[in-house]
Amino acid sequence: MEVPSYQEKEIRMAHEHEMHDEGHAACGPGYASPQEAMQAEQEKTLYTVGLYGGTGIQAPDYLATVDVDPASPTYSQVIHRTQLPGLDDELHHFGWNACSSCHNDEGKSRRFLIAGGFRSGRIYVLDTADERATKLHKVIEPEEIKARTNLSAPHTVHCLADGHVMISMLGDADKNGPGGFLLLDEDFNIAGRWEKKADGQVYNYDFWYQPRHNVMISSEFAAPRTYEPGFNLEDVTADKYGHRLHFWDWQQHELTQSIDLGQDGLVPLEIRFHHDPESAHAFVGAALSSTMWHCHKANGTWQADKIIAVPSVELEGWPIPVPGLITDLVLSMDDRFLYFSNWLHGDLRQYEVSDPAHPKLTGQLWLGGLLGKGGAVQGHKLQGGPQMLQLSLDGKRLYVTNSLLSSWDNQFYPDLAQAGSSILQVDCDTVNGGLSLNEQFYVDFGKEPAGPARAHEMRYPGGDCTSEIWV
Repeated sequence: MEVPSYQEKEIRMAHEHEMHDEGHAACGPGYASPQEAMQAEQEKTLYTVGLYGGTGIQAPDYLATVDVDPASPTYSQVIHRTQLPGLDDELHHFGWNACSSCHNDEGKSRRFLIAGGFRSGRIYVLDTADERATKLHKVIEPEEIKARTNLSAPHTVHCLADGHVMISMLGDADKNGPGGFLLLDEDFNIAGRWEKKADGQVYNYDFWYQPRHNVMISSEFAAPRTYEPGFNLEDVTADKYGHRLHFWDWQQHELTQSIDLGQDGLVPLEIRFHHDPESAHAFVGAALSSTMWHCHKANGTWQADKIIAVPSVELEGWPIPVPGLITDLVLSMDDRFLYFSNWLHGDLRQYEVSDPAHPKLTGQLWLGGLLGKGGAVQGHKLQGGPQMLQLSLDGKRLYVTNSLLSSWDNQFYPDLAQAGSSILQVDCDTVNGGLSLNEQFYVDFGKEPAGPARAHEMRYPGGDCTSEIWV
């Protein structure tokens, strides 16, 4: 179902795209279409976060700027660090103040990064006006967020077409579920909560909206007080981890449908809608069950079908067969290739998903993991397992970090705190499918000035495959 207001925006966007093609001035931030995004200049800078929680090092987290330009003398090195004032923030996911959803607004620009302290509840706003040397712009303290919205544990950040920034929050002021959705205005002041009615929501985690279908999908992890201390199998049997997907009316801000994925869909985390704004197809990875789900509309109702299952593996010393633990996924701009990471098994996968209901495995690469298949790069043993992913806009380069959550890292990969994280680059064959490791690229967070640090999510100044939404 198309919404009239968005039809009007689509007409304006098409007209402005034509003007752009004729050589006139560009519009606002982002790109007129996914196809235009794929033609963008190759990324030269990458942002990630450096974390010290759980490492024994008393130092603040920071935003790291990484040089990813192969022609640069500082290629694959951290070239700038923006130190933040707090301790034990556990910076986690972060996102832009503006993306392609604001492309029609010439008054907006993609300039500010909004980063949440997953553990502290603090929110930082960073200014990227100088692309290679970011600066701290604003701090929103957790006490203000709790007092005004009763929310904690910021996670996913998406910009909205009206200039607001929306952040999924996983807990209430006491770190219990279900959390909710925080709105910031254009000056990064708290504007309240997005949701008006959330009956049936048990936990919260990721979200993605598709305006032309008047829908937002959100997923479920757990309450902060459950996951923060570490993973406890008894919490799963006590139903303290999520297994539902929630479908929201985007215009009315109300929860209209929920799907319980059951034991086959335990802990659904990351959500990726097709980049094509006309499409009503999305993918969701269920971490603990290690299954991939295809969400789509059937007879006016949303449904979720299991399309990939990663078998668990018996491993000596483990009380249960070890799951792959799908922790992140990313979809190429042309919606053709799906990538996901099995953090515990240690493999990164590429699937051809032109038919989203019938994915075809086209590439697999082992990068660390518990199964002993990981290998090394430039003499460095690959620690942890492949975790956060970010794909270049043209779909040819996939960047990979290896830290999940400090307490979980220490539990499953205890050497990671001393070794520090890495960023790897994987070359993607976008013609025939296939993955190969770029041996020339290795970002070593084991030798950071304050000591070994963990790296998590990644962003590019020109936008990326996990932030761009078209209205």
